[in-house]
Amino acid sequence: MRSTVSELLSSDKILQEVYLKGWVRTFRSNRFIAVNDGSTINNIQCVVDFENTDEAILKRISTGAAVAITGTLIESQGKGQKVEIAVTKLEILGDSNADEYPIQPKKHSLEFLRENAHLRIRTNTFSAVMRLRSALSFAVHKYFNENGFYNFHAPLVTGSDAEGAGEMFKVTTFEANKAPLKEDGSIDYSKDFFGKETNLTVSGQLEAETYAMALGKVYTFGPTFRAENSNTTRHLAEFWMIEPEVAFNDLDDNMDLGEDFIKSVISYVLEHCKDDLKFLEDRLLQEEKSKPQAQRSDMPLREKLQFITENNFKRVSYTEAYEILRNCKPNKKKKFQFPITEWGVDLQSEHERFLVEKHFKCPVILFDYPATIKAFYMRLNEDGKTVRAMDILFPGIGEIVGGSQREERLDVLLEKMKALDIDEKELWWYLDTRKFGTAVHSGFGLGFERLVLFVTGMSNIRDVIPFPRTPQNADF
Repeated sequence: MRSTVSELLSSDKILQEVYLKGWVRTFRSNRFIAVNDGSTINNIQCVVDFENTDEAILKRISTGAAVAITGTLIESQGKGQKVEIAVTKLEILGDSNADEYPIQPKKHSLEFLRENAHLRIRTNTFSAVMRLRSALSFAVHKYFNENGFYNFHAPLVTGSDAEGAGEMFKVTTFEANKAPLKEDGSIDYSKDFFGKETNLTVSGQLEAETYAMALGKVYTFGPTFRAENSNTTRHLAEFWMIEPEVAFNDLDDNMDLGEDFIKSVISYVLEHCKDDLKFLEDRLLQEEKSKPQAQRSDMPLREKLQFITENNFKRVSYTEAYEILRNCKPNKKKKFQFPITEWGVDLQSEHERFLVEKHFKCPVILFDYPATIKAFYMRLNEDGKTVRAMDILFPGIGEIVGGSQREERLDVLLEKMKALDIDEKELWWYLDTRKFGTAVHSGFGLGFERLVLFVTGMSNIRDVIPFPRTPQNADF
């Protein structure tokens, strides 16, 4: 039976025969092969008896080659590992041309690795990131399953813009420059495949709300798309969203859910991904040595994650946060790129991070935002100026969760849609939920890549998704 590297490194089956398949990471002194099969960040050393091994096979061993190894598990004679394999049989399953293979056993820049995204998973950094991504994905489903939620698959093709931003990818079967036109010169989408103008979704929230109003607690976890021409370290054109919706939950319940959920999934990886977290923490510490002192992180990676799981999130109204920011030293000394001048401004990442890292020194949940800077579906407060919105803010990243208590009152929702020129006919099905058994309900959205970015300590969101989709880039 074939064993994994992970199983062998934790095994006590000393002097037993083992069988392993994997890829060569390094081959040195014509004797020592470091093999990895993806099951762990760690390699296992395989010691070849070169005097009794075919020289032709030895010449084929190079970085990247796929091998099958039979041998005896023994206590290691060297440092850094408890066990190693004394090889009795070595097979080359797939050769790797050493002169052409781009992922050599040396430090590569992240930019270079993005250009080789199909092979970057073979590096320690990206294998650790993607194992953590997988563990976080499992932890998400585990949390919701254990808390009575039903997984809801929202449609990817939609005729509505949930965010109201208008930055959506069109879905059409029309050939370029051959679309039928109306008399006014606009495209006649009634003759298109879906009979109307359709796009790739930016959110499954609106559809999830309809299911929450029957199943009680639902969540989506799927791909979403945004045609925002933004080449930053925090934006992708294709990304994954986690969106729970809960009937009868008000804003306080929503904040409770968001805090408990995040603490749970981070606790899961702290417990189950120790080797990968340690590797990424050590990598981050090495990188930080080259940065000026002022730009270095206050906490190592695992300590930062424990900071989230062990601290209560501070709950602060937008108005209170505005007063803190307006009167703080960075604002008064004009150190903010975006000065805080008047109530109602949309807070930027620099403001959010100041609140978390400098002022409160703990995760923060901001709530009751000005209605003018939030979406139409958020419940209007009695003051007529603010809505029952909430954002969860983290150190180093700013906003990681955005949510709200939804506007369940039909008359108020209609007024807000009219003021924003949102067509009632397009959302007739959404309005029906306010006509037939309406009730208080709430939910939030968490960009999965933002979460992976925070947990892994990576600095660019393109490095926490297997094949990033960004402006001018849809390779692989």
